[in-house]
Amino acid sequence: MLSAGVVLAPAMLGLAPAAQAAAAVSAVAGLPDFAELVDKVGPSVVNIRTTERRTLGQANGQGVPGEDEMQELLRKFFGGAVPAPSPGNPGRAPRNRRQAPQDEEVQRGVGSGFIISVDGYVLTNAHVVDGADEVYVTLTDRREFKAKVLGADARTDVAVLKIDGGKLPALTMGDSGKIRTGEWVIAIGSPFNLENTVTAGIISAKSRDTGEYLPFIQSDVAVNPGNSGGPLINMRGEVIGINSQIATLSGGYNGISFAVPIDEAMRVAEQLKKSGKVTRGRIGVQIGEVGKEVAESLGLKSAQGAEVSLVEPGSPADKAGIRAGDIILKFNGTQINRSSDLPRLVGSAPVNSQANVTIWRKGAQQDVGVTIAELEADKVARGGKGKGVEPKAELAKANALGFKVSDLTAAQKKALGLDAGVGVDEVEGVAARAGLRQGDVILQLNNIEIKDARQFNAAVAKLDPAKASVVLVRRGDVAQFVSLRPSAK
Repeated sequence: MLSAGVVLAPAMLGLAPAAQAAAAVSAVAGLPDFAELVDKVGPSVVNIRTTERRTLGQANGQGVPGEDEMQELLRKFFGGAVPAPSPGNPGRAPRNRRQAPQDEEVQRGVGSGFIISVDGYVLTNAHVVDGADEVYVTLTDRREFKAKVLGADARTDVAVLKIDGGKLPALTMGDSGKIRTGEWVIAIGSPFNLENTVTAGIISAKSRDTGEYLPFIQSDVAVNPGNSGGPLINMRGEVIGINSQIATLSGGYNGISFAVPIDEAMRVAEQLKKSGKVTRGRIGVQIGEVGKEVAESLGLKSAQGAEVSLVEPGSPADKAGIRAGDIILKFNGTQINRSSDLPRLVGSAPVNSQANVTIWRKGAQQDVGVTIAELEADKVARGGKGKGVEPKAELAKANALGFKVSDLTAAQKKALGLDAGVGVDEVEGVAARAGLRQGDVILQLNNIEIKDARQFNAAVAKLDPAKASVVLVRRGDVAQFVSLRPSAK
């Protein structure tokens, strides 16, 4: 008779005890054993402690406001004693003794990192060392080094440190381009300052778009605050990523973590080692995704490419003749599947080099040459102040898309930098439901460039109500395709 709470799998029922044991051993044997792997790579993973200098002490002899709460917070999250307020004094200064203000090094945060060369180069996340006055690296053998930050790149969240050491245990870099969804990986780091903590899981997805310049590796490896900067390691003991972000509602592990692919990280690291900064290319466009209905209306075979919504005046794209409403399909022969592919390709292109950009315009494909410029720090394409169209006299009736439009004056075209287009005076019906409004400018209907109100209304009148159409709408300095289905006449 089976005891309460004991359940055997159907395949085990009826088997002799010896057969059951063999089946259980066989199942366990199929699971990976991480022990030897951890022994091999563990010594290369380091704890990173950052500090900052603060002026402590009050002239009235009282403690810093909230001192007790701060002491308890530091003990809770970082463990051990809080840094002493003065040399030789392991505790807090007596409250009844007047002390002169003094600079003191206080702990700022804890993270992880890993050694990439025997002579002391260390990789971690940029956010781990951001704002730190001092950075300390501690190895598993308890040796501690003061590290120099050679450079940090916020866009990819990669930083390179240097410590003075020789014959240090360095990790082997893997190939993040060859990873497979479902393969086992481990993470080693210092979650909540618990040094050399090992967690395991699988790669959940590749090329996850959560960053402007990075296709992250998604895994279900447990990553928590303090794991940042630590390595994501495959079963061959190779680093395939740097643990960087978690998806969480509480601040703790929620089953989804993201790592910077090591191939991308090493490219950034090489530039940081040489010059302390990362040089990227730019062409000066603001882009968006191409939706299915937009693609169909423009005659594209599939919803791919990057829709240009803004071209910066005087930028390389502007000089090359690229304009709002173009769909960028390829960059130097590489197909743009998603809009996020373009910044990565342009960013990695050498500054001042000539690039070939394939665009889709008015139902046809064409190539344009663009000279790559250098991306300034945190430089992004931005829309200017709204330069819409002033309201005009109301027209008799809105067209089938819900627009009442009128021709732009010569002064308005000059102010907007346009040769054609019509101003939206009023919206109703499908146009209003799509969020379009008075003051917008319509530049294009499907693949037809709009020159005046008469032409636009005539083109709308010929649309098939059973099919969706797209209008290229400019608002301020930004243009975007909007999908609309004509109302029945």
